[in-house]
Amino acid sequence: MKMKFISAALLAAAAGVAQADETSGFNLKAGSGITFKNADGTASFRVGGRLQWDYDSTDSDISGKSDDFDVRRARIFFEGKYLDWAFKAQFNLAESGTGGGSAEDLYLRYTGFGEMARITVGKQKEPFGLEQLTSSKDISSLERTALTEFYAPGRNAGVQLHGGGDNWTYGLGVFEAAGNGSDDFGSTAITGRVTYAPIQTDDLVLHLGAGFTSRDADLPANETDAYNIELAAASGPFHTQAEYFNADTGGVDVDGYYIQAGWILTGESRPYSNGVFKRVKPSSSKGAWEAVLRYEDGYGKFSDVGLGTTEGKQTTVGINYYPNNAVRLGLSYMEGKQASGENGKEIRARMQIVF
Repeated sequence: MKMKFISAALLAAAAGVAQADETSGFNLKAGSGITFKNADGTASFRVGGRLQWDYDSTDSDISGKSDDFDVRRARIFFEGKYLDWAFKAQFNLAESGTGGGSAEDLYLRYTGFGEMARITVGKQKEPFGLEQLTSSKDISSLERTALTEFYAPGRNAGVQLHGGGDNWTYGLGVFEAAGNGSDDFGSTAITGRVTYAPIQTDDLVLHLGAGFTSRDADLPANETDAYNIELAAASGPFHTQAEYFNADTGGVDVDGYYIQAGWILTGESRPYSNGVFKRVKPSSSKGAWEAVLRYEDGYGKFSDVGLGTTEGKQTTVGINYYPNNAVRLGLSYMEGKQASGENGKEIRARMQIVF
């Protein structure tokens, strides 16, 4: 009886929060978490997260066959602001291949200069790569390309100056090149990115971007200089993006590219803002369907299909269903081949909820 009363009270409280308007200080929105703020908007606090549960079956000439059913990502975040100061703390509760228990984002931000210049200090994504900077909950393919996995530096502690206007963005920062040790800034990285959207409307977008990273290392043979070029577009229900990467590590030069195209079968447009794309939002109660095709070629990390970090090619075909703004069901097939002749393939299915 006591548990029934508690359950009923929780449901009533959730319903009350969901129905409250913004002036009450609470806002619960599907896929965007719970926001608390004061009446004049000078202070706010938001809680949210994501859960991705995957089944994947891999068959590779190198690693053999495997079938897994586990959490791909389970994350929770807390973010807030007060006057000109903001913070974000995001944690992995569980993640395939790592076991979870780590901090994804952990930073402070000064916003007093306005949208055109913000300073972020702490662990954050380095400004490099369109696919890398698109959230894992928003990418159209279930997994990022082998090229992004190899060339993009991901998250590291550092200091970044970034900002933008209506149709352009920039980011430039100094980061630890190999952190979590006793001498984090013994080796540093300088990373930057700029984007420009000469066309940007609700259903028509043209995106141009470029990035670079220069990374020190203890040994000269491990020092890396890399750059990439981004091109993307969206027109009505169709969207496409491509990136080229090039890196020089200790005098060894490697490169690669990918091209991705998507078609939202139910007619919605893929949202775009601040130099990245967002996930599809259905326009009706019937949900939205999206088909995706991707091809990549070059030096990369082809571990999703059970191959190595090497020269290779990979093709991905996928279908996504978005029943509402918070839930996504996805299915993809990936097939790759190393330059040395070994093959690998993967079938992956995902259930995702963003809260």
